[in-house]
Amino acid sequence: MGQTRRTWGRRTLAATIAVTLAVVAAPPAAQASPGSISSWALRQLVTANGVMKHLKELQRIADRHGGSRASGSPGYDASVDYAERVFRRAGYRTSRQAFDFQTFLINSPSELERTAPAPAGPLPHRIMSYSGSVDATAPVTLPTGDPQGCAAGDFGPANVGTIVLISRGACPFGQKGRNAAAAGAAAAVVYNNTTGDLAGTLGNDYTLDFGVVGITQALGQELAAQVDDGLTLRLHTDTYRGQARTENLFAESRWGDPDNVVMAGAHLDSVAEGPGINDNGTGSAAILEIADKMRWFPTRNKVRFALWGAEEANLVGSTRYIADLPQAERDRIALYLNFDMVGSPNYVRFVYDGDNSAFPPGTGSAAGPPGSGAIEKLFHDYFASQRLDSAETPFSGRSDYGPFIAPGVDIPAGGLFTGAEGIKTPEQAAVYGGTAGVSYDPCYHQACDTIDNVSKKAVGEMSDAIAHAIITYAWDTRSLSTPPAGPTGGTTAPAGEGGGLHDHEVEI
Repeated sequence: MGQTRRTWGRRTLAATIAVTLAVVAAPPAAQASPGSISSWALRQLVTANGVMKHLKELQRIADRHGGSRASGSPGYDASVDYAERVFRRAGYRTSRQAFDFQTFLINSPSELERTAPAPAGPLPHRIMSYSGSVDATAPVTLPTGDPQGCAAGDFGPANVGTIVLISRGACPFGQKGRNAAAAGAAAAVVYNNTTGDLAGTLGNDYTLDFGVVGITQALGQELAAQVDDGLTLRLHTDTYRGQARTENLFAESRWGDPDNVVMAGAHLDSVAEGPGINDNGTGSAAILEIADKMRWFPTRNKVRFALWGAEEANLVGSTRYIADLPQAERDRIALYLNFDMVGSPNYVRFVYDGDNSAFPPGTGSAAGPPGSGAIEKLFHDYFASQRLDSAETPFSGRSDYGPFIAPGVDIPAGGLFTGAEGIKTPEQAAVYGGTAGVSYDPCYHQACDTIDNVSKKAVGEMSDAIAHAIITYAWDTRSLSTPPAGPTGGTTAPAGEGGGLHDHEVEI
């Protein structure tokens, strides 16, 4: 039986390739229905097992390098080397872009403890990226002004020498930390203003030796109620911040119109805390699997794959790429597709809301450049064609598509996402399965983001959708210039505040 299955698989693969090559050799048919037959053929070749093979290799790399693949570390460098070998074996021209950035490393696990009143003991928390080091036991106070602590005047003499408990909202986390430090506080704890963990960043320009951690809204409210009862906390953080060097990796097809480039990318780096197999090994592995199988598809447009470095340091790699790219080269990029976390264990099929049709002003989402709505519709239409539900998630610029859609750059963009620290609703659980009341990825930005933290089912569904989009636009990008006909939204309610926002929370 095993031999029969292997033979069947080889024959199916060979037949698929033969059909594909016949199709792509017939330009009139491909033009009449751009990408449709090629999409089917490519999706036969792209498999969840193929993506998982790359994920297992990224896990092995992390295991050999201290459990992390963070930019600037040997684990990241080995990840780049591996990915480049995959691209080169598939026949792509590869290049690297090196750059310096401010790195953040955790020397030892952070600790947050309640020392008084009872019950004393450790408290769940998440260290903010770029936090300074601190070891303080002190009484807890609230800001003397606005609880969000966005102005220097929100802190006063009562906060001196204390650990200040600050609400999320209205301004960047780094601004809250700077204000508290300037007022003479010993450290700061920021509590969420919605459900779910708070895994934020103070920004790679935050250099104060002042510790800041995040906690849930429920714990924050509990602690705030104890302030008048003499609440005392101990906070310990031990971190390193300094200059490091890292790289972006690019792979470009040897065929296709160089004046009409279809870009698809994912960040390859993890956070320092763990191996980053879902975030964002899954996006990177899907790109590698699709690029490998697209060797058989000499498409009309040039295809450029990007694996970004230092995304977890606030989109440094993609920002550097766009900043260094001459205007003439920017003009050659027809669109950019981004895939950041596509295997979350408690997943939803999220599509970036490119035309911002689902989110009101003030939610952090905005319409992308013209053409972004068409990309959104392509993904929703694909899922509908497979009888799969999908939902919108804010187009907030919180992943590597952000620099592409920035004012003055204005490259159409879109992409997919399966959820991070946001909480799955009962309505979503009823449609997508999984568990309501639990985050989409309970190991988001943690050491437990290993190969065991990935849904193979999600990987299979999302990699097929990614393959469909890339091959469709690799044949024809004309739909980007035509306003979408009909609704662009998904089949279920969009993700709201805290629901599936992949935060790189220098924002609020």
